[in-house]
Amino acid sequence: MRNLIPWGRSRNSVPSSATGSEVSPFLTLHREMNRLFDDVFSRFETGMPSLLGPSWPSIEVSASDREVRVSAELPGLEDKDVEILVDDDVLTIRGEKKAETEDKERGFSERTYGRFERVIPLPYGVEEDRAQASFKNGVLTVTLPKSAKAQERAKRIAINGKSNA
Repeated sequence: MRNLIPWGRSRNSVPSSATGSEVSPFLTLHREMNRLFDDVFSRFETGMPSLLGPSWPSIEVSASDREVRVSAELPGLEDKDVEILVDDDVLTIRGEKKAETEDKERGFSERTYGRFERVIPLPYGVEEDRAQASFKNGVLTVTLPKSAKAQERAKRIAINGKSNA
């Protein structure tokens, strides 16, 4: 139980509502579990990594008349660490960021390591065989030409009806 108590909190803290010298072990367990959950979920507010894993890479999707462009921030990675797949109008970016030091050497770290995968449904049909990718300064850019059907302009549909005003 000692490992569940966050730093800076006393192991023998007694609730102010407790009377007498004895504290129920169930009340103590309840309070410590509440503190544990408070500490974990407070990381969402501070922007610190959570136990639920990273949500990276951060991506940006833009579209023009002729192509869809997806940019992904992958700091600390090289092109050999990343795999890009496109199939059925879905782009998949996956890879792995490996730790630079052994755990024995690291005292504290907020950096994220491990495998990642982002699956991005594309907003338009694309020509998969003409896709291109570049990697510069930790930013991966994938350019996917739109298919001929996707490049056709949408038709505006007129709305016919009477207003009730």
